[in-house]
Amino acid sequence: MSKKLLIAVGGNSLIRAGERGTLEEQMANAQATAKSIVRMIKLGWQVVITHGNGPQVGAALLRSERAAREVYTHTLDMCVATTQSEIGYILQKAVMHELSILKLKNPVITIPTMVVVDMNDSAFQNPTKPIGPFYSKKVAEEKKTNLGWDIVEDADRGYRRVVASPEPIEILELDVIRKNMDMGIIVIALGGGGIPVFKGEDSNIIGSEAVIDKDRSSALLAARLGVDLFFISTDTDYVYLNFKRPGQKAIKIATADEMEKYNKEGHFPPGSMGPKVESVIKFLRNGGKKSIITSYEYLMDAIEDKAGTHIVP
Repeated sequence: MSKKLLIAVGGNSLIRAGERGTLEEQMANAQATAKSIVRMIKLGWQVVITHGNGPQVGAALLRSERAAREVYTHTLDMCVATTQSEIGYILQKAVMHELSILKLKNPVITIPTMVVVDMNDSAFQNPTKPIGPFYSKKVAEEKKTNLGWDIVEDADRGYRRVVASPEPIEILELDVIRKNMDMGIIVIALGGGGIPVFKGEDSNIIGSEAVIDKDRSSALLAARLGVDLFFISTDTDYVYLNFKRPGQKAIKIATADEMEKYNKEGHFPPGSMGPKVESVIKFLRNGGKKSIITSYEYLMDAIEDKAGTHIVP
């Protein structure tokens, strides 16, 4: 029986540091990621792909706001829905291309995915999820004043807008994802952490103005699917202690308890590596066997225990 792998591709894996985020750049980065994913499939792994959308959903919201006088606007949950399709299309094309090169016949499908959140979640009073591009301090302060945005400094790379990021409770398309995997289909799902929704009266679905952290919802999906390996592809080769500070040190292997200790010591910023580490810990404590965090360039090396941060129960 094939081993199951969930790989969460970061929105910043598709738009690398220093890039403008053009479609051409995103497609090239998706192709590089897909090459490693398909090589894993050739090795016998059964794969489900999730992805972030931080830069893309910010751009979608910005386009909506700037065009408000000429066309209808999009709420934040609609921006998540549209970027699920956009990024799913980019990834699906890239995976299909790499499959054809290796003469593999696996079907690929993108599944729009809704995730239930609690309308009383404290995250709605404390926005923490970075979206959109990085700004200088001056530009960020102008947007905060003129547009009423919540702004934070993000991982020493600049300033970004932050929005509410509630905890995922339930993945509505879980059974659909599982059934497609059982049929040998490569599934791309849970884009941007899932479209955030509330359950109203009579199970009515109501969109929520939020962005769910994709690593938290991916950890939930990984646990529900019972995968053997939970992979987070991001824009750094390792998780580091004292990142970009004196004494910086790569973590090559650690237990969930050790990572929790480092997190409490403040090594992993809440708007950057923090949610990734917390998600891995939650996955492992819900019965998960192993997680790896690394950059897409090192995915194959990481699966052979030659690169990346490996975290075990």
